[in-house]
Amino acid sequence: MTTPSRKRSRPFRFLAEAWALCAIVPTPRLIALAAAGAAIIPVGFAFQTGYLLFWGYNGILLLLSALDLMQLPRRRELEVERELPGPVDVGRPFDVRTTFTNRGTTAIRIEAVGDWPLSIEAAPSRVPYLEAGRSLTITGTGIARERGKYPLEWLDIRYSGGLKLWMKMTRVEVRQEIRVIPDLSAVRGVLGSVRESLILDGTRIYRKQTAGSEFHYIREYSPDDDPRMINWTATARQQRLMTNVRQPEKGKIVMLLLDCGRIMGTLLDGRTKLDRTLEAALTLAAVALGQGDQVGALAFAGEVRTYVPPGKGLPHLQKILDAVYDLQSFAGEAGYERALLHLMHVQKKRSLAVLFTDMDHHLLEERLLPYLVRLRRMHVPLVMSLQNPVMRAWSRAEGKDTHTAFIRSTAQKWELDRRGYTKKLAGMGIHVLDVPADRLALAAVNTYLEIKSREAF
Repeated sequence: MTTPSRKRSRPFRFLAEAWALCAIVPTPRLIALAAAGAAIIPVGFAFQTGYLLFWGYNGILLLLSALDLMQLPRRRELEVERELPGPVDVGRPFDVRTTFTNRGTTAIRIEAVGDWPLSIEAAPSRVPYLEAGRSLTITGTGIARERGKYPLEWLDIRYSGGLKLWMKMTRVEVRQEIRVIPDLSAVRGVLGSVRESLILDGTRIYRKQTAGSEFHYIREYSPDDDPRMINWTATARQQRLMTNVRQPEKGKIVMLLLDCGRIMGTLLDGRTKLDRTLEAALTLAAVALGQGDQVGALAFAGEVRTYVPPGKGLPHLQKILDAVYDLQSFAGEAGYERALLHLMHVQKKRSLAVLFTDMDHHLLEERLLPYLVRLRRMHVPLVMSLQNPVMRAWSRAEGKDTHTAFIRSTAQKWELDRRGYTKKLAGMGIHVLDVPADRLALAAVNTYLEIKSREAF
C-alpha cells in the first residue's frame, strides 16, 4: 500500500479497498452511448416517436449491457503473475514481466497497476486482447529514483469484455519485494576490465606496473622500464632484454568509512551526496578486492550504523553491498568521534582508512581533525570530499554588478578556505582529495593504487 493510502482514515480506507476488490464500473464507451441516447431521444419527441425511441434505445443498451456482464469472466478465472528482476540500479531502467491467464470463455482486455512506491516510476501493464483459455506475458519498464528495499503486495486489475461496456475491478495478492541498489555500472566496468588495464568510465586507471615488492612475472623490456629490473638470466635465454614486473604485496586492508550525516543528504546534480559516495566506495572496493586486498566497511551518522569486517575475494563485495545499499542520511550530525574510535578498537592491523565525507562541514568545525591525527598513528587516512559545484561556479562568475561581485568574492573566500584546510591536513600527513562528483570514483581508485604501490600501508 502506498504512503498516501496509509494516511486515509479507517472508513475511507475500507471504501477504497472495497472499491478495488469488487467494483463493476461502466466504461467510457457505455457512458458515450448513454449520452448519445440522451441527445437523440428528444429529437424523437419532435417527430412523435419519442417513447418508442426511448424504450427501444434503452432496451437495446440494457440488453447489450447484460450480455457484456454475463460474458465477463469471474474474478477467480483471471490469473496474474508478476516477475521482478533481481536488485536494480538506482536511476537505471528495469523490466517487469507480468503474465495474464484468462480461464474464462470470452476474450478480454486488461489493465494492471501495481502498488509501486512513489520513488519508483512504472507504467501500467495493458493487454489489448487476450483470448479465452490463453496466457500472455507483457514486459513493462520501470525506473527507481531512491535506494532501498520496497515490499510489494498486490496488483489492481481492471478488465472488460468484447463489447467493452462494463469493467470489473479486482485486486490480486502478489507479495514480493524489490531491492534498489546504488548504480553499479562503474563497478561492472572495472570487473569486466582486463587485470592489467583497469577501465573506469572509459578512462584507463593508473597502474604502476613495476612497483611493489612481490615478483609478478617477466616480460620484454620497454624503454620506460627501470633498468634495475632487467632480468639478465632471462635476457641471456631469450636473446633480448627482459625485465621483472613486480606488484605490491597482497592482503592489505582497506576500510571504507561512509558518512551518513545530515550534510550527505543534500542533492548534487539530482543525486544525493551519499549516493555518489556509495558508488565510489563500491567501485574502490571492487578494485581493491580484485587486487587481492581485504576490504571492510563502516557506516555512521550519530552512531555506528553498519560495520562489515574486512574480507577477501570478489564474493565479499556482495556482503558489503547487502550491508550498505539501503543506507540513508540521518537528520543529525555525523559522529566522527564514535566512528573513528570504533575503527581503532575493532581494526588493530594497519590499514588504508578511506573516509567519504563533505569538507564544507569540517570548515566550520574542528572536531574531525584531532581524531584523524590520532587515527594516523595506526592507519593511513584518506579523506575523499565532493566539491561544491555551485560555489565553484560562483567563484568563476563574471562580476557584472555589485551583487554578483559580492557573491563571487564570498565563493572565492570559501574556495580558499577549502584549499587551506586541504593543505593543513596534508601537512599533517593526511591524504585529502577534493574532487567533482563525476571524478570521485576514479580519484579514489587512482589514489589507492598509488598509495599501495609505495607500500605505504
